[in-house]
Amino acid sequence: MKYAVIGVKALLTLAFIAAGLSKLAGVEMMVATFDAIGVGQWFRYVTGIIEVAGAVLLWVKGREIYGAGLLAVTMVGAIIAHLAILGPSFVPALVLGVLAAFIVWAHKGDLGPKSV
Repeated sequence: MKYAVIGVKALLTLAFIAAGLSKLAGVEMMVATFDAIGVGQWFRYVTGIIEVAGAVLLWVKGREIYGAGLLAVTMVGAIIAHLAILGPSFVPALVLGVLAAFIVWAHKGDLGPKSV
């Protein structure tokens, strides 16, 4: 189980660092995507920051669940955006969301009371 969690965290890190940095760098496809969503380019920056921060938190002991939670919620938003506005290509967001939810589940014990 330990190695599965590490593998999923590595995959999520690669995917979200790449996606987040492309949003922050203003890659043409990302700019066009957020134009189509219609909220404004500020939302592209916010999403990019959330994706990069979530990927980093996956590797911070005791904070993995928060990073995975941020990424899972972000993918819920991505799925909604694809279904409502962008078109039917929501499957990658769904897969990444399920993987992030797996990490939340794997770290569910991190939310309980801590003994000193």
